[in-house]
Amino acid sequence: MVNPKASKKAEPADYVEISLIKKSYKGILLESPESDKGIVLIKLDSGYNIGFNKKNIVEIKMIKKFSEKKEDVEVKGQADEPKIAMIITGGTIASSYDVKTGGVAPLTKPKDLFRFYPDLFEKVNVLKVEVPFMKASEDMDFKDWQKIARTAEKLLNDVNIKGVIITHGTDTLHYTSAALSFFLKNLNKPVVLTYSQRSIDRASSDANLNLQCSALAAISDIAEVMLVGHASTNDDFCYAMPGCKVRKLHTSKRDAFKIVNAKPFAKIYPDKIEIISDHNSRKKGKVKTDVKFEEKVALLKIYPGQNPDILDYYVKKKYKGIVLEIMGLGHVPTKRSKMPWTKKIKEVVAKGLVVCVAAQTIYGRLDLLVYSNGRELLNAGVIPLEDMLAETALVKLGWVLGHKDWDVKEKMLENMVGEFSDRLEE
Repeated sequence: MVNPKASKKAEPADYVEISLIKKSYKGILLESPESDKGIVLIKLDSGYNIGFNKKNIVEIKMIKKFSEKKEDVEVKGQADEPKIAMIITGGTIASSYDVKTGGVAPLTKPKDLFRFYPDLFEKVNVLKVEVPFMKASEDMDFKDWQKIARTAEKLLNDVNIKGVIITHGTDTLHYTSAALSFFLKNLNKPVVLTYSQRSIDRASSDANLNLQCSALAAISDIAEVMLVGHASTNDDFCYAMPGCKVRKLHTSKRDAFKIVNAKPFAKIYPDKIEIISDHNSRKKGKVKTDVKFEEKVALLKIYPGQNPDILDYYVKKKYKGIVLEIMGLGHVPTKRSKMPWTKKIKEVVAKGLVVCVAAQTIYGRLDLLVYSNGRELLNAGVIPLEDMLAETALVKLGWVLGHKDWDVKEKMLENMVGEFSDRLEE
């Protein structure tokens, strides 16, 4: 049982030692979850949270009392630096650690950012911070992409601002970067999306390097929508990656995002940029948003033995388009299968459903002319998207279908923002 006297001494945010019958743990005491007051939580020195059933605790010993002293931070040395703006949408990179809850709270002012990332202000002056919403990225949808685009448009058209950094959760960051690539027309300045896989309270956090490199990208000549993040697991440099050619390929590594079938725009170190590939440069003129979007689009992965009747569901629910992730160079089960997809695809295309196909292999390019299977797909009426990433394809399809007067096939096959690569890169 918990020692009542010991329990009263320790409060959330205090550094404590929790003793079980055979083992003890040290860490910061956190507030118990509302859903279960019978659980005691602490944040270990490693940065991970761990919970204990109160019934199993012998003693909670307070080692160090938390002192909630907040120094008034003065943002120094930024007046003469190039001016940028930040859009904060969520994600640990623009959040501070709450010692009482073990969670994070948004950093919404330059002073807050300076407290945790003073190195950022050696490179830029964060003139404005906009917070259109705070959301975990897995909860975002196209309306959130539209809000970010409209906020970016306003900031990019401010003559005092050289570039924009957008902080974002990692799970769907590559969907947002693809959306902004299509939504922001006549882009005149850098738009940099960045992230943190690990929170700032952890020694292995990637937040500081990602922000430093993002700052240099934001004041560079690269007028592109790009994602900036760790190039490797080391804290040495970042890549500036094209927004529509990047994908999250690891759940937890710091270099989770990789460029697919293309080259990065640049390697960015904390003190310099090395340009690697061609890019659009800064220019005069105003950015305009084109955020029309048809939400009735879907992404579906084909697997062995899958029943093609699933496509009837999308027709019934009045979906306008679907992207199929297909096998190999461009294969689905055909008439030689017990459940031929080519026949069903032909049926739903005739009913008005736009069917695009992308490679589920991720790397490489579709070529539906190599085998008869692929040719059958072409005859069924699919639009082959070569090396376009499936996530980018979904976003582009929704955007193209949002323009009711566009020829869908023509626009889906048009290389608008570098979503297709002339030459595939490793």
